Amino acid sequence: MTSDSTAATPATTAAAAAAAAAAAAAAAAAGTWKLGDRTVHRIGFGTMRLPQTGPALVPHAVPRDREQALRVLRRAVELGVNHIDTAAFYFSPLRSANELINRALAPYADDLVIATKVGPGRGIDGEWVEHARTPARLRAQVEQNLRQLGRDHLDLVNLRILGTDSVAERFGALAELREAGLIRQLGLSNVHPHQLAEAQAIAPVVCVQNPYGIGATPEQDELLRICGEQGIAFVPFYAIAGAGRQDGAGEAEPAQVRAVAEARGASTAQVRLAWTLHRGPHVLAIPGTGDVAHLEENIAAGALRLSAEELALLDEAHAGRAHADAASTG
Repeated sequence: MTSDSTAATPATTAAAAAAAAAAAAAAAAAGTWKLGDRTVHRIGFGTMRLPQTGPALVPHAVPRDREQALRVLRRAVELGVNHIDTAAFYFSPLRSANELINRALAPYADDLVIATKVGPGRGIDGEWVEHARTPARLRAQVEQNLRQLGRDHLDLVNLRILGTDSVAERFGALAELREAGLIRQLGLSNVHPHQLAEAQAIAPVVCVQNPYGIGATPEQDELLRICGEQGIAFVPFYAIAGAGRQDGAGEAEPAQVRAVAEARGASTAQVRLAWTLHRGPHVLAIPGTGDVAHLEENIAAGALRLSAEELALLDEAHAGRAHADAASTG
């Protein structure tokens, strides 16, 4: 009787364990930060692009292959990602980011933090509906996330805001759900400094999730600074260069970004992510993709250490872009 050639041996088992350990160290290379009482790696994963191919958050989007989406999520965790960003309004026909997370990752690892958002909403046709502004509607959105994720509580809920008006009633409603045990930690998204101060007077804010990257506005720079002073995680979205961009250099890239990328043998997306992470130890990145190769490239950016000269060059691009944007809208 011959032995099974595919059976595991001590050598193959050890090799597999070593490979798994090396993979898990990828996200860890970016360092860690605390979201409230939970320690996460500073480079995580955003699921906005996961349910569809092409543009996200649009009606009639083309659903992504389910198995491909599940592979991306499982690979992210293999690489050490323990901070995943999602929302109930991240969906396409036949695909929901929350339900994909549930299918791929449940039962969830103890160290995995799943952050979701409430406020915006979309109908079953994919069209946007009016923001949730009442306690009842916000609770309904929290319960929708709980059902889709298969949880009895949510690790972190970000209240996403439109405009500059008061957040007191909405944030207060979420604070009550936190006291009731449905939510563990609270955050804010798309906010201004005065709204952060208002929310902080109601309940602890553990993160702020705003658009940020090379060329961000001075107000976003100021908010990043405030968060650092208060020990609040600052979690940029669109850090790779704006909505829709996943990877690669283009004519729109500043010369400084292209120069650093070429010198380092890195993609411009990696350079942008690395620069963002260098803005402070409290800055977390949540790049999203529906492709395993892009995922691995994004996570590898956490290990890219930029020199003082490279940072100065990229800071120059940041200031130049911000001033150009201000001039074009002023």
